Amino acid sequence: MANNLRIAVIGTGRMGTDHIKRLTHRIAGADVTGVVDIDAGRARSAAVLAGDQAKIWDDPHAALASGEYDAFVLTTPGMLHYDVLMDALGRRLPVFCEKPLTADGPTAREIVDAEAEIGRRLIQVGFMRRFDAGYRRLRAFFEDGSLGAPLMLHCRHRNPDPPPNFTDALMIYDSVVHEMDGVRYFTGEEITEISVRRGRTTTGGDGKLSDPQQVLMRTESDVLVDVEIFVNALFGYQVHTEAVFERGIVDIGNDEGAYIRSAGRWGGEVTPGFEQRFAAAFDAEFQGWVNRLRAGAAPDGPSAWDGYAAAVCCEAGVAAQQTGAATAVYLGDKPALYRA
Repeated sequence: MANNLRIAVIGTGRMGTDHIKRLTHRIAGADVTGVVDIDAGRARSAAVLAGDQAKIWDDPHAALASGEYDAFVLTTPGMLHYDVLMDALGRRLPVFCEKPLTADGPTAREIVDAEAEIGRRLIQVGFMRRFDAGYRRLRAFFEDGSLGAPLMLHCRHRNPDPPPNFTDALMIYDSVVHEMDGVRYFTGEEITEISVRRGRTTTGGDGKLSDPQQVLMRTESDVLVDVEIFVNALFGYQVHTEAVFERGIVDIGNDEGAYIRSAGRWGGEVTPGFEQRFAAAFDAEFQGWVNRLRAGAAPDGPSAWDGYAAAVCCEAGVAAQQTGAATAVYLGDKPALYRA
């Protein structure tokens, strides 16, 4: 494709506006020429971010049917994804879909089966950590075997504070989902079992959450994983992974940046949020997606199957929260499209 990719962004909330700015100012080969939101004021503001070149729509299906766009970015709440994705698949239109793929495992499986029937990948799911330099470096040790077999993963996921009305279930669906995808990315295996432990709760959560929690997972080859999820950590944002191999240990996600000694003090700064921590990963994710589509190739980032697997793992995680028992993860047959 010689010309820039014409993209419509569906949903202009926090992630949608961030991606509009990214595509407009930092990604080569793409133009945001459409924005879709039922909130007219928010849509107008988003169109300004795209340089006043974007047409405004209040109906995603009308935008999909218009023929005016080469690809779409879907950033609405997860419960609204299914209808848009099925419409896009029916029209053979590529979509970058922020996680979750859909709101639950059964509908996510329907998306997988519909795309598999087409026989070509059209959907990429926004698990941006796979594009982080540290994540890619760690995965290389799993792939090359230079440190022997992987034995355990120790993960920490800490947020300074949660959004309003955050729930225990959202600790899984909104936060630990990234570790679930990370485990699958590193090991190349599916998760087979999840359990959740609760302990002493921080006073910072105002009694609304059981926070922190420990999520335990097991993969197909019995790699053991533990995740500390702490959403009222206050000090800042931190994502850290330690991989234990037979002949070595690899850490990623330690604090980075300037280390300053001045005026009798020493230290650095803690990342305030995920946008800053994974800014480069978001950019790499979108540039790769745009490059593939402009070359006439299918997306090669996280697939609809990855989104489906994450949805099923989240359901198992919430069940484990509620019952206190280890919960099995069952995905069913993996279509050939995603085995390549």
